[in-house]
Amino acid sequence: MQTNLTTPKRRRFLMVLLPFSTLLLISSIFIFTNHHHPLSLITKQPTHHLHIHKRLQTQTAISHCDGSLYHDLCVSTLTRIVPNLASTTLPEIISATVSATITDVRSTDFNVTAIRRKLPHLTEYEIRALEDCHTLFLETVSELRSAVADLSKSATAKYDDLRTMLSAAMTNQATCIEAFEGTKSEVKIARHFRKALRGISRQVSNSLALLKNVNRTTSSESTKRKLSEAFPVYGGFPRWARRSDRRLLQLAANETVADLVVAKDGSGNFTTIGEALNAAPNSSNTRFVIYIKSGAYYEYLEVINKKKMIMLVGDGIGKTLIKGNRSVVDGWTTFRSATVIAVGANFIAKGITFENYAGPSKHQAVALRSGSDFSIFYQCSFVAYQDTLYVHSLRQFYRECDVYGTVDFIFGNAAVVFQKSNFYARQPDPNQKNIFTAQGRDDPNQNTGISILECKIAAGSELIPNQTMFKSYLARPWKLYSRTMIMRSYIGDLIEPVGYLEWDGTFALDTLDYGEYLNRGPGSNTSARVTWPGYRVITNSSDASPFTVGNFIQGGEWINGTGVPYYLDLQESLV
Repeated sequence: MQTNLTTPKRRRFLMVLLPFSTLLLISSIFIFTNHHHPLSLITKQPTHHLHIHKRLQTQTAISHCDGSLYHDLCVSTLTRIVPNLASTTLPEIISATVSATITDVRSTDFNVTAIRRKLPHLTEYEIRALEDCHTLFLETVSELRSAVADLSKSATAKYDDLRTMLSAAMTNQATCIEAFEGTKSEVKIARHFRKALRGISRQVSNSLALLKNVNRTTSSESTKRKLSEAFPVYGGFPRWARRSDRRLLQLAANETVADLVVAKDGSGNFTTIGEALNAAPNSSNTRFVIYIKSGAYYEYLEVINKKKMIMLVGDGIGKTLIKGNRSVVDGWTTFRSATVIAVGANFIAKGITFENYAGPSKHQAVALRSGSDFSIFYQCSFVAYQDTLYVHSLRQFYRECDVYGTVDFIFGNAAVVFQKSNFYARQPDPNQKNIFTAQGRDDPNQNTGISILECKIAAGSELIPNQTMFKSYLARPWKLYSRTMIMRSYIGDLIEPVGYLEWDGTFALDTLDYGEYLNRGPGSNTSARVTWPGYRVITNSSDASPFTVGNFIQGGEWINGTGVPYYLDLQESLV
């Protein structure tokens, strides 16, 4: 306005000369204008600062969100939930993002739970699928809370733990929706929360991308120093590892000093494993051992989240068996079809056969599902057909185990390493193919994948006579960033020369990460392998070493105290 451009002295001079009526008119105009346009006259300077702040917020958000898959969402989220991005540390920014995601998960869980009350005539399968989602949402909240707690300590020292928890949280959303895909329930039920799950997954994906930037800003020397502080070692053991675990795994089953004994003949504390698990303490900080004497136990077991540090010890493969026959054909979700489910952290099993005997015609029928962080399976076997072993999420290690199956019989999205184990293809249904692995990584920043080291891939005894009737493959890409590494293993002649099978046309062929390193056996010849952009023959140890126990699942920090033998790296020497 013109009045703003007149100096105070000049304005007083004009007011003296002008008649009173004119002055009254000018005053009225001034008051009216000032009332309707306050920012133009009173707050011009703060508005200028506001624009600068918004511009700085946006520029900072764009910089932080570099490399995220959902860049626009990342920028809008950061500018909305963090008032002063430029003066906020990246761990604090990630923490705010994750905290906002927790709120979204809780809201979605409330809506999904309400569907059971709103929608009439739900089938038993639909009810189970909704219950799965509820369970997965609770686990997601727990994992995201753990991430927030780690971020408040040291994002660099807890970098691997953070990636693991965020990766698992993202996997949970995918698992929820998978139960409805390809069914009538997808339109009937999943449409009510599909968009919300997509939003949660994208927010977690962006948090993973932001976390990657945290790691880039830290020198390797500083990271190593902080890791050593986070995992102090006493006499070769991490502080939280128990020397007793080593002794337990080195003892024969009948020499094990158990907290509880299960025996079908009544000679133990309980006749069923389920009773023993119920009697085990919650949230234990010490190892709780349940010895299961030989016999076939027809039970469905779940080592729930609060049952931590549980160890099941059997009399050996084929002697102590836990058996069930749930399947998708019979109305169970893949997630809930498992005979045994392990979720409580630091779960260990030794000398046990886990079996789902539903048969090849019942499709998905899981023998064991593990979502237990730092879980170990030593000298165990897993027997089923399709989807035998569900390595669902978090960090897992399998040593000297046997896995039997047909279609996708090792699958999931954990960070898992198999060492000195055997994988045997069984005889599938007519027109079916054998696929050893189907890995489910959804995001390139997830620290997940299947690593197979010093193992054997072969035909099982029942398939050998009819091996030429069926085609067998090492892997197929279940998800967009599927990752499987097969290193220094024996590959039998049942494997097709191309090695791998498409999931659906060209889906994931340029984003997957499949590799082979120094394998042997008649099926290991890579000259006729697939020419997909995502497949590679690894020729040097530096490209193979990221998938070893020490690097891929940080095994030196948690397996060391258990007594299970393992290779920390690519060297053929026991640690």
